[in-house]
Amino acid sequence: MKIYLENEVLAEFDFDHEKVADDVCAAVLDQENCPFDCEINILITDDEGIHAINKEARGIDSPTDVLSFPGLFFEKPGEFNKDDLDIADNYDPENGLLNLGDIVLSYDRIVKQAEEFGHSIKREYAFLITHSMLHLCGYDHMNDDDAALMQQRQRMVLEKLNISRG
Repeated sequence: MKIYLENEVLAEFDFDHEKVADDVCAAVLDQENCPFDCEINILITDDEGIHAINKEARGIDSPTDVLSFPGLFFEKPGEFNKDDLDIADNYDPENGLLNLGDIVLSYDRIVKQAEEFGHSIKREYAFLITHSMLHLCGYDHMNDDDAALMQQRQRMVLEKLNISRG
């Protein structure tokens, strides 16, 4: 697994945010039994930056906490079917890694939501990456059943990593 992490706003964390991103992405891929070596792109920006991306990509004229741009299509969430994914366009020609997709995080929202929810910035950061990684693995929360499944998968990853709300 290779994570390309860009911190365009020079956000400062009181923990090793690169290691946390690596650990979270690896835990999600392990949980989902991903048989491929993957690459994931993560951009840390601010409310202004994510607002512009949200408006351009989704037509939504407001900031958000995280955006997910999956690189793959899944028949079923978390089902890494080799036959479906064995298409040259799904792989980076330079390193041969499966391009799972892109994650965009708002540092401003990470800090604000951590305060609002009464937990650490590390927990909010890890949660948002977990949430987005599950989107990259085909999960969504468009109906109650899908949302419950996604929440369960998120909880399992964060518990495995011992990242709690406290």
